Amino acid sequence: MTSVVPSFELVAGAGESPVILHVPHSAREIPADVRAGIVLDDAALERELDHIVDAHTAELAEKAAGLSAVVPWRFVNRLARLVVDPERFPDEREEMLAVGMGAVYTGTTDRKVLRPADTDPEPLLARYFRPYAQAMTEAVADRLAVAGRAVIVDVHSYPSAPLPYELHGDGPRPPVCLGTDSFHTPPELLAAAREAFGETGVDSPFSGTYVPLEFYGRDPRVSALMVEIRRDTYMTEPGGPTGPGLERLASALATLVDAVSR
Repeated sequence: MTSVVPSFELVAGAGESPVILHVPHSAREIPADVRAGIVLDDAALERELDHIVDAHTAELAEKAAGLSAVVPWRFVNRLARLVVDPERFPDEREEMLAVGMGAVYTGTTDRKVLRPADTDPEPLLARYFRPYAQAMTEAVADRLAVAGRAVIVDVHSYPSAPLPYELHGDGPRPPVCLGTDSFHTPPELLAAAREAFGETGVDSPFSGTYVPLEFYGRDPRVSALMVEIRRDTYMTEPGGPTGPGLERLASALATLVDAVSR
C-alpha cells in the first residue's frame, strides 16, 4: 500500500474552547499524481510555491496555541493550495475564477498556465476539497455542541508587494489585514483583533473570511475573522526563513484567542 500524506489535520484544543485556528495555505506538499497534472517545471513550481504559500502560518498558529490560556483547536491543511484551495467556492460564485484560481487552480500568481485550462476539477474536488470541507464542518459543529458557539480565526499571510493575480491589490497593505464578513464577524471580534495586533487595516488587500457552507449566512453562533499578516513583518520574502516578528505575532494571536475564548 502506498503511504498518503494526510490532506488535513484537526489538532485538539481544550474541550471548552470555542476557537478554531484555521490554517489553509501553509503547506508545500503536492502528491506525485497531482504534480503530474501541473505543467510547470520543478524550478518554476518551487518559485510559484514561494509566492503562493502562506509560509510558516502553521508554526505561527502552533506557537499561539501554546501561549493561549485556553488552548484553541487547530485545523491545518497539510497539502499545498495548488492541490485544491479549500477556501474557494467550488462553483461560479468564486470571483478568483477570473484569474484561473477557483478551487482548482489553472493559473499562477503571475498569470501564467499552471494546469491546462480544460482540466476537469472534479477528481481533485472529490478526493481533497469535499472531505476537507466536511471535516471542517464537523469540527465547527462539535464546537457548537460543546461550547455553544464557534469562533473561526483564519490564519493567512500575504506579500508586501502585490502579485499580478490579485484582483484588489491597489489598496492599502497594512502589517495585519483583517478580513470580515457582514454576517459572521461581530464588532466585538473585530475590536478584539485590532486590540491584539495593533496596526491593522480591514478588508484590504483581501476581504472576507472562511465559514463552512452549511453555516454560512445561516448560523450566527459561528463567528469568523480572517487574519492576513504581511510577510515582511515576520519572514524573508518570498518563501524564506522566519524572523523575530514571528514570536511577537504569535503572542498577539494568543491575545486574540484569549479575548474571544472568555
